[in-house]
Amino acid sequence: MRRRDFITLAGGTAAAWPLAALAQKDASLPLVAVLVPGTEESNPQRMAALRAGLKEAGLVEGSHYVLAIRYGNGVFSLLPQLVKELNALKPRVVVASANAVSVVHQLIPEAPLVFTGFAADPIRLGLVQSYTRPGGIATGNVMNAIGGEESLTEKRVGFFREMVPNLKRLGMIGVANGALSADEEKALRGESASFGFEFARYTIQSLDDLDGAFSTALRDSVDAFYISGEPLLFTNLKRVMALVAASGKPSFGVYPEWGRAGLLLSYSSDITDGFRHAGIYAGKIIQGMKPADLPVEQASKFTLVVNAGIAKQLGINVPATLLALADEVIE
Repeated sequence: MRRRDFITLAGGTAAAWPLAALAQKDASLPLVAVLVPGTEESNPQRMAALRAGLKEAGLVEGSHYVLAIRYGNGVFSLLPQLVKELNALKPRVVVASANAVSVVHQLIPEAPLVFTGFAADPIRLGLVQSYTRPGGIATGNVMNAIGGEESLTEKRVGFFREMVPNLKRLGMIGVANGALSADEEKALRGESASFGFEFARYTIQSLDDLDGAFSTALRDSVDAFYISGEPLLFTNLKRVMALVAASGKPSFGVYPEWGRAGLLLSYSSDITDGFRHAGIYAGKIIQGMKPADLPVEQASKFTLVVNAGIAKQLGINVPATLLALADEVIE
């Protein structure tokens, strides 16, 4: 069940641009190119939110713009080719998520870019000069808020320990050389020191390493898993969840999809709402605003999913206080 509805974007109406000039149903309509690393099946809500954001900016699909979407289907090596395909369509603006963002920026740096579902620091990666004044040709929204990934991970651990108070050894499934994995690991090591549980990291280079990572962790007698929010893991959610289920261990992670799929809990900024914000920004760019003048937005809406069904299977009691806090409770 869901307790909270989408909040509307605060501040600012769409830039004044004669919409009649866009309302031509021919090849001259501005094209919004969209690239996501995942599958079409896992992204319908996000695409609907993107369209809702464009509508919120005052644009109607087919009258004021056309949409071209490409999915990486979890095969990251395909992203450069998909970028080339989209670029050949001469997009007015590109919307990209997760690790597709860097590929778009590298291959077509001249294309106006709106990023979303993005957990990295856009300043550190050279996408923008600052959050308030991006200064270049890219802008968008990031998943972190004040305090960054460390703050979000601390909250995840806090929620998890309410259900698993006797946590002794936590194993993290991460991705080698992943920027998000590194931030998560730093936060988890800090939390382990504070709360007195052991922490061990099990990283993979590719999906071929996944079974081995779980097997090693179980041999090391971990009593719970943390699943990193890295795109490689998220885009292969079913495969990861099969191993989580087989382990019989309580586990937690980042995105709502993880909690719905069978982790004990998940907590993150709302990616779907981020796509809506990206749609608003894409609409503003179509209407004449420059990415350089659109501040990078930090997350303001967060989703806590508690999987009460999994808790029952594992014999774990979910405190009433946590149920009251949850945005979604999966029965």
